[in-house]
Amino acid sequence: MIKSIQITNKKQLLWVLLLLPVWYLLYVNLQNIADYLIDTVFQIPKSHLGETLRFFIFEVPKVLLLLVLIIFGVGIIRSYFSPEKTKQALAGKSTFMGNILAAFLGVLTPFCSCSAIPLFLGFVEAGVPLGVTFSFLIAAPMVNEIALIMLVGLFGWETAIIYTLTGLLIAIIAGWIIGILKLEKYIQDWVFEVKTGQTGIDETKIRFSDRIKLGFETVKEIVGKIWLYIVIGVAIGAAAHGYVPEDFMARLMGKSAWYSVPLSILIGIPMYSNAAGIIPIVSVLIEKGASLGTALAFMMSVIGLSLPEIIILKKVLKMPLILIFIGVVATGILAVGFIFNIIY
Repeated sequence: MIKSIQITNKKQLLWVLLLLPVWYLLYVNLQNIADYLIDTVFQIPKSHLGETLRFFIFEVPKVLLLLVLIIFGVGIIRSYFSPEKTKQALAGKSTFMGNILAAFLGVLTPFCSCSAIPLFLGFVEAGVPLGVTFSFLIAAPMVNEIALIMLVGLFGWETAIIYTLTGLLIAIIAGWIIGILKLEKYIQDWVFEVKTGQTGIDETKIRFSDRIKLGFETVKEIVGKIWLYIVIGVAIGAAAHGYVPEDFMARLMGKSAWYSVPLSILIGIPMYSNAAGIIPIVSVLIEKGASLGTALAFMMSVIGLSLPEIIILKKVLKMPLILIFIGVVATGILAVGFIFNIIY
């Protein structure tokens, strides 16, 4: 039995070791592949259409390759985390330190807004303060592994770190403000009547080969759900890259336009996308003249204040609390946009 487990472990590790060089060779040669297809295979002359297709052919596999690598790692991490463990870590925490812990847990745990919102019920039932819960709820979708790795690939580490720190700051401060306002009365009454009970934590040790298998399964699950958003996002970005004049975006979303930050937030809130779909668009906006602060504000509003998230929240929160949530988070995003437009 022990010998068979060891063989399974070796096979899983062998697959990983074989696929990593293939991943690397594909990634470093993407530009050459795109150029070869456009210039040699399709023989498209230099034009708006040619540059649009070149951008699309290069960016789609680039984003997908980055996602496959990071989501594989997240799948392994997911085997060490569970909603129950996250809930227990937050239970009993209060004041500002609770908000900080909740925001960092939101970053570290692989929960998007779709899965983070249902956890709200469990958090409330476990006695997690409302403000601490909101810090987790804001950080989980806004500062996630997909956004981080795509920002590193498209903009570099500096922008990725700026995005992460500002997202954490918004989550911490927004949750803290909601907490001190004592807004529990605006939670739907039925939420407090829910008794989820103790689900228990599986303490069984999982073999590392099983964790690797979970990594592959997570790649299949998540990429299978978001690949269409990636294609649509990159297609929009490619069209803007090829056809939108640089001076137009500079006038609309540049530093000189005082209204660019609030306008970007107003545009972003009703939009529905995730990090995979919106970041390629943001990349082109910056390339075409949009300022960093305005682009960050747009991206944060789309990811952190999406319309579907607000609709789901309506089922557990009363409208005054939803409006306060939107107002506090939007104010934080507005401040980030103006500050970074001044600095950069």
